[in-house]
Amino acid sequence: MKIGIYGQFYHKDSEIHIQTVLNELQQENLEVVIEEKFLALIKSHDSINTRFSNFDSFNELDTSFDLFFSVGGDGTILKSITYVKDLGIPIVGINLGRLGFLATIQKNEISESIQKILKGDYSISERSLLTVETNPSSNDIATLNFALNEVAVNRKNTTSMIRVETYLNDEHLTSYWSDGLIISTPTGSTGYSLSCGGPVIDPSTDSFVITPIAPHNLNARPFVIPDNTEIKLKVSGREDSYLFSLDARIATLSNETIITIKKASFKIKMLHLKDASFIKTLREKLLWGEDKRN
Repeated sequence: MKIGIYGQFYHKDSEIHIQTVLNELQQENLEVVIEEKFLALIKSHDSINTRFSNFDSFNELDTSFDLFFSVGGDGTILKSITYVKDLGIPIVGINLGRLGFLATIQKNEISESIQKILKGDYSISERSLLTVETNPSSNDIATLNFALNEVAVNRKNTTSMIRVETYLNDEHLTSYWSDGLIISTPTGSTGYSLSCGGPVIDPSTDSFVITPIAPHNLNARPFVIPDNTEIKLKVSGREDSYLFSLDARIATLSNETIITIKKASFKIKMLHLKDASFIKTLREKLLWGEDKRN
């Protein structure tokens, strides 16, 4: 079995948990390959013992990998998909961050969870992505033009609103006067969209949600649409440009650029232990049911 590992150091106490991951994998007859910058970070920390290991490094993935460990938080998983892309490699999310909606394996469960995974005691959840094209084309977007959570347009260098003309399958929906607009997948519904008043959507649902950011149209509300819908946006405002984001990646686009958003042709595979579920995550992470009457 060949396993790739990617991560970042977010907390000063993360070394002990990274060491646990390496120890558990080292004990098995596995080929472990670590992203080159992360491996350099590991080797630079004396508190992590890698002298007994012969870990190789990668800067790109191929189909020879069986699993991909993302060691960090949800942000690390969003960066992990830029390596996995359309290769179909299941991602294992180990949460060393805070909330951990996507990275569901917690610090105190690492050893036990890895043993279960290596025994095949897990399930796979396939997650839809958004893909983007712009006219005129943008070099900042063309290479990695997909997002697992959401794409968004936001005002830039101004306190003024922007106008986001929105079309669904070439039919004009409305023009949002707002700070911006979010197009979210079901996976991303518990992220930026939720913070702006969007609904929680089960990851298995075949839908997207359009959520305005601080809309001046007081009747503008989040809108759930089928995920086979093609969405087109055209932004204008007092500034000549605005921000466009795909998950954590940001680009600057000029006014009147046409953005076309649709469902990607591939999905990301998220690995979960069999006792994990989206409903359980809602209870634990969003504290659903934390009511004195319960």
